[in-house]
Amino acid sequence: MKRNRMVALLAVLAVGGLILAGTSSAQVKKGKTRTAATKYLMRGIMQPNCKGLGDLLKDSGPADDKAWDTAACHASCMNELSHSLMDDGRCPDAVWAEAAKTTLREGSAEVLAACEKKDLAAANAAFKKATQACAACHKAHKGK
Repeated sequence: MKRNRMVALLAVLAVGGLILAGTSSAQVKKGKTRTAATKYLMRGIMQPNCKGLGDLLKDSGPADDKAWDTAACHASCMNELSHSLMDDGRCPDAVWAEAAKTTLREGSAEVLAACEKKDLAAANAAFKKATQACAACHKAHKGK
């Protein structure tokens, strides 16, 4: 389980690097009216929160109430980003919509619920689901 979580996290970070390198399509580089580039949302919100959450869920999980609260914070930020990725004309197609609206949004909400219950197994399962959103969307938009 630990190995799968690490592989998923590394895949998210590696694929995230593709966006930072500017390989996404022009339509998803930025919203229509908001100033934040999608690559900055990924680098500033998704990557640190995904990594932070993954680190907290390793091994025996968050050590105390404060660590569980931090995990919930990371999941909440990831969930909020799922909404931003659909706003302001950022969504170019059904793959992006499925990844953001369904996989990331539902997965991160499930992580949050598991963190509130301090259920490490459920949090890990939901985290795996949430990170599948990144891989699916980036695969579809890689190099376009």
